[in-house]
Amino acid sequence: MSDPAKRPLRIGLAGLGTVGAGVVKMVQTHAELIAARAGRPLSIVAVSARSRAKDRGVDLSAYAWEDDAVALARRADVDVFVEVMGGENGPAKAGTQAAIAAGKHVVTANKALLARHGQALAEAAEAAGVALRYEAAVAGGIPVIKALGEGLAGNGITRVMGVMNGTCNYILTEMEKTGADYADVLADAQRLGYAEADPSFDVGGIDAAHKLALLSALAFGTKVDFDGVAIEGIERITLPDIEQAADMGYRIKLLGVARMNADGLEQRMQPCLVPLSSPVGQLDGVTNAVVIEGDFIKGVTLQGPGAGEGPTASAILGDLIDIARGLNVPAFGQPAASLKPAARSSGGTAAAWYIRILLRDAPGMLARVATVLGGHEISINMMRQYGHEGPGAPVVIVTHPADTARMQSALTEIDGLEVSLAAPVALRIETL
Repeated sequence: MSDPAKRPLRIGLAGLGTVGAGVVKMVQTHAELIAARAGRPLSIVAVSARSRAKDRGVDLSAYAWEDDAVALARRADVDVFVEVMGGENGPAKAGTQAAIAAGKHVVTANKALLARHGQALAEAAEAAGVALRYEAAVAGGIPVIKALGEGLAGNGITRVMGVMNGTCNYILTEMEKTGADYADVLADAQRLGYAEADPSFDVGGIDAAHKLALLSALAFGTKVDFDGVAIEGIERITLPDIEQAADMGYRIKLLGVARMNADGLEQRMQPCLVPLSSPVGQLDGVTNAVVIEGDFIKGVTLQGPGAGEGPTASAILGDLIDIARGLNVPAFGQPAASLKPAARSSGGTAAAWYIRILLRDAPGMLARVATVLGGHEISINMMRQYGHEGPGAPVVIVTHPADTARMQSALTEIDGLEVSLAAPVALRIETL
């Protein structure tokens, strides 16, 4: 009988969009290199997608076809089910569950699926003795899952943060470079293929929040809690915000932050100011970056392409090669049954804040605002006034550290002042 460890690792590929086609290209292009590094060949034996007729730019003639992802997952000649269909339910979930039940390993790029069902899938995979791997689900070609789960496993992680959505980063950096407003840059991003026709998952922060929830579970040994992520998108960011932040030495990024506080897990995905000189502040275009801080490692920054055919396929192949080598580690770094639900931090950590207010241009207006902030025990670090907008005077205030609850109360009170001509905009300033 042949040694199972030396025979080809047989792959069933569900989904033949951009990423699925990339996986096919990579397996076909680097067959010998992959076999040498994995210690055995990797062979796609069957595929599944919505349409057989569509031209995907790759040769699929050697592969069996299944119309149903569940049937693909149950094939006797499939060792690993690769899921790149997307969606938190439907065929992606059914196919993944069927694969695990049939004793197949699973590699997925589906952050939405794992953010909602990761705990149950991890428990099922461990009970079946199969691997559940998802490097491609977070930050594309950046090996952040492997870094947290393996390379940095000896550290107590203190904070994970990063820019995890290339669409948002592209929009914010292009607004800064070109001076165009949000709507125009979003339209350009859609024309270039960086944003979907319905961009709400990207610009609303949901896509990146799925990724943050997975990193939090892996970093802090907790059950995935996507509903515990405070989410705010970039839709309210204006060109004056970007220009005024730059004037004070900052850039605005859609930043995910997770840390364990005394009262529970803090998870935030929201626009923040970061120092212009920092690695995250220097990040341009569709590039992603993840910063991991630990008690012994101090800080590691991983940066690279966060999406696309090549980077995502690269991450999937990394997982497949690990499975071919016989590596099977828990999906979230420790046995799924040992993961605990985390209490949600009530207010999070205190931070300095950027506040933009449009005030009626009249004597004593700034004093009214300063009185409100002082009444909530929020002190002002710096304040600048920029030109005029009709009858209003735009004012930017940077505070000393204040907790979120006090800031929200102060903003509500400022918004109710008769001198305030528009709802104030407030962004946290994150230290790096």
